[in-house]
This record gives sequence, C-alpha cells and structure tokens, in this order.
Amino acid sequence: MRRAAIERLLPAAYQRAAGPGSVLGALLDVMEALHAPDEAVLADVDALFDPYRTPDGFVAYLTRWVAMDHVVAAPRADAPLPLPAGRLRDLVAHGALLARWRGTPYGMRTALELATGVTGFVLDEPPERPFHLVVRVPPAAADRLALVTRIIEAEKPAAVTVEVLASPVDAEPADPVSATPSPPPDSGPPEPDTAEPAAGVAAVRAVGRAHVPAPLPHDPSEEPS
Repeated sequence: MRRAAIERLLPAAYQRAAGPGSVLGALLDVMEALHAPDEAVLADVDALFDPYRTPDGFVAYLTRWVAMDHVVAAPRADAPLPLPAGRLRDLVAHGALLARWRGTPYGMRTALELATGVTGFVLDEPPERPFHLVVRVPPAAADRLALVTRIIEAEKPAAVTVEVLASPVDAEPADPVSATPSPPPDSGPPEPDTAEPAAGVAAVRAVGRAHVPAPLPHDPSEEPS
C-alpha cells in the first residue's frame, strides 16, 4: 500500500501533520516499505498456482489439489521431493486428465510415465485371474518399484488386486518420455506467462513438459468409469 493511499485513510488533522520530515511522515514511509513484499507477491499470485512457474517448494503442495498426493509421501515444504521437480510439475499440469481417466489402463500408464519419465509399462489382466492386474515395469524404471506400486495402488479400481513385476534387464529398453510439448487438445498444460514475476515469487524455468499420447479411439476398455 502506497504512502499516499495510507495517508488518505487518516483524519484530516493527521494528514496535515504528515508533511516531509515529520515523525508521522517517516512512519508512513516505514509502513509502505513493510507492505511492499506482500503486495509484490499478491500482484503475481497466479504464479504460485501454475505448475510450471511455482517454486519447487510449492509443487508438492499442489499435488494435493489434483488428488496426486499419494505420489508425495510427505507433502511438506521442507521435505525432499521423491522425484525430480519437473516430473511433479507434469503430474500437476495433467491432474485433470489423470482424474478423468483414473482406473483405466490409459490413466494408469499415463500416471506412471509422467512420474518416472519412462515409457514401456505393460498392464495385463490374466484371463484365468479376473480382477487381477499385472504391471510389468521396464528396466529403466526398475529402481522405482516403490513409487510405481504406490501409484498403481492409488490409481487402480478398488476391487482389483495388483502385482508389480520388473521386466528382465535384457528386455528392449523403453524410450524416455519426450519433452516436446505436443499433448492432445484440451489436456496439455497452459503456456507459462512470459512476464517477469514480481519480487518475492521465484522465477522457475518450464521443465519436464512431457508428451502425453491420447487414448486409442474406439477402445471400450479405455473408457473411464
């Protein structure tokens, strides 16, 4: 709040006493300086809720807004991130898409690919074991079985049991998730604002913009429930 705006809120007698070099004038200058950092944050507050502009320490908090808090074991500002910040930003940016396809093979594969940066996850339902899901993890993501299991347990239908298996190392390697921003219409993250952020809001480079393939057309098994 500017000094002039604060001064206008005072009674007329105080306004006359707030001239240059007065004690009251100096107090108003201090009040303006104290308000400046908070007003700078409020002027660019939308940056805090943009997955590709928010500071790293706030990304984990945003995962709770899009029902992806199971990816972050302890979504606190002082807790280390369980995966690179770019991957968390991708998950938050595609939160609406993941919610729409939750419980489907497409939704589970997409969540796993965004979280790990690896493609090649295979989801099978053995004919002899209905309501049982076998998830085969590509070798490139074999060191993240705990994260994969946590995501599958949260994304699968409640009545389905799951088994997570690591693929053999000699299997064909999976390609990393492309960072080219070419997501399907209405599912990709919005372009970040190119304006300079105000003081107090960290400028974050847009990283990890993963390409998310659209679900196969005319596939009844992929329809969300």
